[in-house]
Amino acid sequence: MLVSKAARRYSIALLELSKEQNVVDKTLGDIQFINNTIIDSRELESFLKSPIIKPAMKKDTLITIFKDHINDLSLQFVSLIATKERSAILEQITSSFIREYNKFAGIIEVEVRAAKKLSAKQVKELQKVLEKTTSMKVNLSSVEQSELKGGLLVKIEDTVIDGTIKRKLEQLEERLLNNTIELN
Repeated sequence: MLVSKAARRYSIALLELSKEQNVVDKTLGDIQFINNTIIDSRELESFLKSPIIKPAMKKDTLITIFKDHINDLSLQFVSLIATKERSAILEQITSSFIREYNKFAGIIEVEVRAAKKLSAKQVKELQKVLEKTTSMKVNLSSVEQSELKGGLLVKIEDTVIDGTIKRKLEQLEERLLNNTIELN
């Protein structure tokens, strides 16, 4: 998801404030809850992005939804977002906060794609190797993608390590075609 500069600024400000108040982990839990609530409810997402609905109504609705589930700092933050007419980017803000928290905590997100579902033991071993290689804590998510034929595709932020059979076959085909063209 692309995150606007405004969303990033709000998320950084919230992280800094939660550090000052020593409630970083609690705020992370709240923000994850808010993020999941928005993602799980297309109606709420549409409501927040609607230009027709008044900011005061959005603020009241957000407070009603979250007041019994999140701490005071997070609730004040959500209220501020609605007051500043930024509720349309609340999901971006929460996603950005989670990324900023991960940077702060030394955690990287790694996506692994494999032709067959990885066993728990394979995931654990791969996570260990990646943590040793990157010197960071790894949040690993794995996706089954049968068209890869075999091997692994590992995505760490903007870096992709493609060790799949599909890619190796594509490279072999490319080399064979290039050699055929040169021979003619």
